[in-house]
Amino acid sequence: MNVNVNNQYIKNVDLGYLPKHVAVIMDGNGRWAKSLGKRRIFGHTNGIDSVRETIESCIELGIKNLTLYVFSIENWKRPKSEVNALMKLLIKSVKNEMVEINKNNIRMRIIGSLERLSEVVKNELLDASNLTVKNDGLNLNLAISYGSKTEMVDAVKQITSKVKKNIISIENIDEKLINEHLYTKISKNVDLLIRTGGEFRLSNFLLWQNSYAELLFYDMLWPDFRKKDFYNSIIIYQKRNRRFGKTT
Repeated sequence: MNVNVNNQYIKNVDLGYLPKHVAVIMDGNGRWAKSLGKRRIFGHTNGIDSVRETIESCIELGIKNLTLYVFSIENWKRPKSEVNALMKLLIKSVKNEMVEINKNNIRMRIIGSLERLSEVVKNELLDASNLTVKNDGLNLNLAISYGSKTEMVDAVKQITSKVKKNIISIENIDEKLINEHLYTKISKNVDLLIRTGGEFRLSNFLLWQNSYAELLFYDMLWPDFRKKDFYNSIIIYQKRNRRFGKTT
């Protein structure tokens, strides 16, 4: 991870108007590999460079929250051999980056239905996350075994349980309370969603949090996404007129 606050792209960005929370659907790794005649895991491996440059960009700009869609609940339907390879790559990548993550004061959180992970993978991820617990820079959410509908069901269950125990009353249930029971309760609502891979859908990703996000879709596949593309995304975001239902 090579953070450079004097990079050539930052001069074109309005540092006074940045998204507080950026979310990324990192799509296209497998197709990128197949276009080169390689196995799908080759694309996932090369996509790590794009992850690294995206994180670096957030640190350079001072963006506080970044959520990456690493592995969805639906991805469990993929061939077992690919899932196992992805999990091994995930653990290896997290371990390799831990020194730089702590060096850059990144607080890493793992969000999703972690009970579906193997005990080895879950414990490795949670142990790594715990090593960053005192960091207060970028909040980095890694969405693993994640599904937004499941997240909302879990939130409803938690709130219902508290109502039954008279911890909260029905009258106190509002958007703020629901936000506090979502996996992303620290990062809250998304300002900018970026998706690579040429698809135009949210794929069960942060459905509640993306309610008023600016959406930006790229045809490029994830391993081709670089720092200049992230900065360009911020510039596009800054040109949008976010009205939240109001008039200009």
